[in-house]
Amino acid sequence: MIVVLDFGGQFAHLIVRRIKDVGANAEILPYHASVEEIKKRKPQGIILSGGPAAITGKNAIFPDLRLFDLQLPVLGICYGEQLIAWHYGGGLATRGDQRQYGKEMMKMAADSDLFKGLEKEEQVWMSHGDAVTTLPEGFEVTGTTKKCPVAAFENKARKLYGVQFHPEVAHTKNGSRMLANFVFGICKAKKDYSLKGLDRKLINEVREEVGKEGVLIAVSGGVDSLVTAALLNQAIADQLYAVFIDTGLMRKGEVEETESFFRKMGFRHFEVVDASKSFLGKLEGVMDPEQKRKIIGHTFIEVFEKKAKELGKRTGRGKKANIRFLAQGTIYPDRIESAQASKAADKIKSHHNLTLPEKMDLKLLEPLKDLYKDEVRELGEMLGLPKKRVWRQPFPGPGLAIRILGEVTPERVRIVREADAIFREEIAKAGLEEKIWQYFAALLPVKAVGVMADERTYEYIISLRAVTSKDGMTADWAKIPFAVLEKISTRISNDVKGVNRVVYDVSQKPPATIEYE
Repeated sequence: MIVVLDFGGQFAHLIVRRIKDVGANAEILPYHASVEEIKKRKPQGIILSGGPAAITGKNAIFPDLRLFDLQLPVLGICYGEQLIAWHYGGGLATRGDQRQYGKEMMKMAADSDLFKGLEKEEQVWMSHGDAVTTLPEGFEVTGTTKKCPVAAFENKARKLYGVQFHPEVAHTKNGSRMLANFVFGICKAKKDYSLKGLDRKLINEVREEVGKEGVLIAVSGGVDSLVTAALLNQAIADQLYAVFIDTGLMRKGEVEETESFFRKMGFRHFEVVDASKSFLGKLEGVMDPEQKRKIIGHTFIEVFEKKAKELGKRTGRGKKANIRFLAQGTIYPDRIESAQASKAADKIKSHHNLTLPEKMDLKLLEPLKDLYKDEVRELGEMLGLPKKRVWRQPFPGPGLAIRILGEVTPERVRIVREADAIFREEIAKAGLEEKIWQYFAALLPVKAVGVMADERTYEYIISLRAVTSKDGMTADWAKIPFAVLEKISTRISNDVKGVNRVVYDVSQKPPATIEYE
């Protein structure tokens, strides 16, 4: 068992995910967890995460410093590294003096068990303002970059290790190997983590929490809601009421396809509600992305609560529906990006599953809340879902609304829906579906000059976004062949009225997010 202390970094939970990937168990605790709480877990080692605070600033946060007396191996990442250096008397640069962001090449300055089996120069990913400048007594530098003289350090006698970069993100090429070296080589932890039996465990937990009461779930056709629905259907089939809400913001053909699939799955209670006028009406004139998400989230709840009351008045098999729970397919990255993981975290965006009214008649049920996307997919296969459905690309709950930057109008929805359909069709034709994590078209809120049929045009710009990823926490832009991109661009410009320019987004996550809003 490895304990990870969360200092509010957006990648704190990704550390846990990577440790589980290599086969060890790990648990995340808030940065202020007491030594007594840590000891209860009987850890073989401790990892201190990164975070938005500055050790040298007013917002500095500190753990129970007695953890350094436990004589356990400790690895500090970014803020965690600076914390170790500060605690033992090292020097730090002030915020901004050593700012570094993105991929860097790190040279090994000394042999270290942390970098065992790696090359003398490794690609790492930096994201920091402060940096360690002078080391405490007994520590030595083990890695350097051009801009960061102390990219990694250690005190082998005390088993203290620090890295200024983030080994947990995919952009650090051999980051998982580094974590494995710490977990198994330095901490001597056991390979004792597996998803085996997760389906039965979650089914039993749902039955225990729900009891005899009814559960209402929104199904969108996306992976998370599909797996959640399948899990609940196996746990409480006759108590589950699945509702597909047509928000008017779905992809082309999504409503018909989803309804057909759920009917074939044999759900006992399944309904489609057309609420498109309500959603589009409330979004009229709204520009702010946070406000759009909140409006969509609250409108979802309004529709569900109305449906719950309606179902409660019906009778089926001699009794009323008695709905008391609202189930959602919230997963770990949703909570991370909504700053739910730690009070110290910087908020990136609201998630529609998490922007609920303070007063809600239904209790929230989120059986997948501790899972990452790849774990959700594995769970889906355990539950017997078709591989094609389980491995389809993610689709956000707010739908096309967050792929339309600025105001959402019926005309803009039409444009982005048609462009997205062409993009998806051509990716499928090129045989790239299984090689790309997520791909979609977004409409930018500006117009550009173009020429069509020898006439000047002034139309919208479509941005194509395609990324490769494992869990959605980090992502790289997909290297789609130019010939495929050219065909997609030509079709969109020719076939989608209102568009005269197509661009391809080559931003990584981070610094960008996968979605635009």
